[in-house]
Amino acid sequence: MQIRELLASGRPTFSFEFFPPKTDEAARQLEATIADLRVLKPSFVSVTYGAGGSTRERTIEVVTRVKSETGIEAMAHLTCSGASRDEIRSVLDRLVAAGVQNVLALRGDPPKGQAAFVPAEGGFQFAGELVRFIRDQHDSSLCLGGACYPEKHPECGNPAVDLANLKRKVDEGLDFVVSQLFFDNRRYFEFVERARQIGIKVPIVAGIMPITNAAQVERFTVSCGATLPYELAAELNRRRDDAQAVLELGVAHATGQCIDLLQNGAQGIHFYTLNRSAATREIYTALQAGGYIKA
Repeated sequence: MQIRELLASGRPTFSFEFFPPKTDEAARQLEATIADLRVLKPSFVSVTYGAGGSTRERTIEVVTRVKSETGIEAMAHLTCSGASRDEIRSVLDRLVAAGVQNVLALRGDPPKGQAAFVPAEGGFQFAGELVRFIRDQHDSSLCLGGACYPEKHPECGNPAVDLANLKRKVDEGLDFVVSQLFFDNRRYFEFVERARQIGIKVPIVAGIMPITNAAQVERFTVSCGATLPYELAAELNRRRDDAQAVLELGVAHATGQCIDLLQNGAQGIHFYTLNRSAATREIYTALQAGGYIKA
């Protein structure tokens, strides 16, 4: 099923994001995580694409297995990074042949050690170009998602410019967008309002990452341009040497975010799981108990 159909149903979607494993141990961890979260019956799951296209084969493998073996709808991330048009066409053909109907079209990060994004020879500079290419190749047979940044893309100095860039990308053929992680819902709601004002009408799914490690989340906020509200940051700092206390704070804060988002009309919530199930399962269970997720 295409994700745009799920989003058009009128019921919020709940989805999980995984990244392809790089080692056998990581593969076993991912299999355990997927098995653990499968019973929650998510609307769909997505599988990321490494910087510079470094996990291309594993991404295709994992998303194909999820689709064929678990019965869960799957979405493959696809980036411009490190790939020519012909290579991207080949990946798309393989995904379609495997029955994958959903793709998250992204520019992607530069390879490790490379400061700025440089397109591959014969490749694309921007995600909007990738979206147009996919539409030209597969038209409506693929449902296309994209990324958006409630606090603007870290490489863009002006949020108005960033939003205008998003509008152009959507107009190339996106069916929905998924937000970068955020910890202050006000940022998300204000972003949605601005997006609607300039004519972006597609669903805007809220991206939520439960805090499970203080140093890790601090690194993420620097790299992706998200900010920690001061009170949350202060409490995180007080707990940083107590792993269980950090996890409890992360679960409580993310649960509160989700309840507020759902009560105020968010069309979907996408959990950045970091290939771990414990925090996401606790949040999901709390939302079910509160009647926010219907069986």
